Amino acid sequence: MNENLIILAGGASSRMKKEVKTELSNTLITQANTRSKSLISISDTGRPVMDYLLYNAKQAGYTTIYIIIGEKESLMKEFYGDKITGNDFNGLTINYAIQYVSKDREKPFGTADALYQAITQYPELGKETYTVCNSDNLYSEAVLKMLRTSAYKNAFISYDRDALQFSMERIARFALVSLDEEGFLKDIIEKPSIEESLLYKDESGKFRVSMNIFKFNGMMFKDYVTNCPINEKRNEKELPTALLNMAKDHPKSIMGIPVYEHVPDLTSKEDIATLKEYIENNYKEDINWDR
Repeated sequence: MNENLIILAGGASSRMKKEVKTELSNTLITQANTRSKSLISISDTGRPVMDYLLYNAKQAGYTTIYIIIGEKESLMKEFYGDKITGNDFNGLTINYAIQYVSKDREKPFGTADALYQAITQYPELGKETYTVCNSDNLYSEAVLKMLRTSAYKNAFISYDRDALQFSMERIARFALVSLDEEGFLKDIIEKPSIEESLLYKDESGKFRVSMNIFKFNGMMFKDYVTNCPINEKRNEKELPTALLNMAKDHPKSIMGIPVYEHVPDLTSKEDIATLKEYIENNYKEDINWDR
């Protein structure tokens, strides 16, 4: 049974730091400009987004968390423990992996590089099963549990695009996933045109997207993360690239688990008020870690 969750929290958060017109308080604006996105105090209780993600993970049955952070990140340790490994946070074991940035780069080398550095620092992950997700998406307890308990060695949540409560302009920028008749991943299509999109409906007639939450067999995926090529447009190594390379070498190895639900996102300052409202509506009482 998969009890390992790796959370990607070492990104540069460049879009969050852009100046925009907003009605946010000065405190939230300052946090958005200076903190990791997942540490913005999004609720009236002052809880950061990460608290809610960790809470959902615990309720889904995960026990061991690996948070990938930047080498200069210190605030995360103030929230979740100052040791590199073995911090206890409400019954979860919190470990940190550091995503180092080479001297010839100004920002991290992408999500596949982050995972590669994590499994290098924690070699046991190369032999175990784990779930990996973003830190700035509030994934539900339900989808986290689906991946934890899935019988498939490798899987991802295949979201129904119609359920995503974003603007059409934003949704149009999401990559579509192409699945075979059994639901296994065949391809990921970046920014398809409207005409191209029509070719990629699944067997139920739905457009499917990935919101970057995956389950991997560490032994099978290790080489693909290690040898992930650079995305030339972004100059980064990205998990979807490694994922696709494995799918091409091993057809029917990555199952898309269909889900119809929204995924709150925290990309820019405009998202903060929306996520705050979501939390107020869905966590009417403060988190009860002992539930």
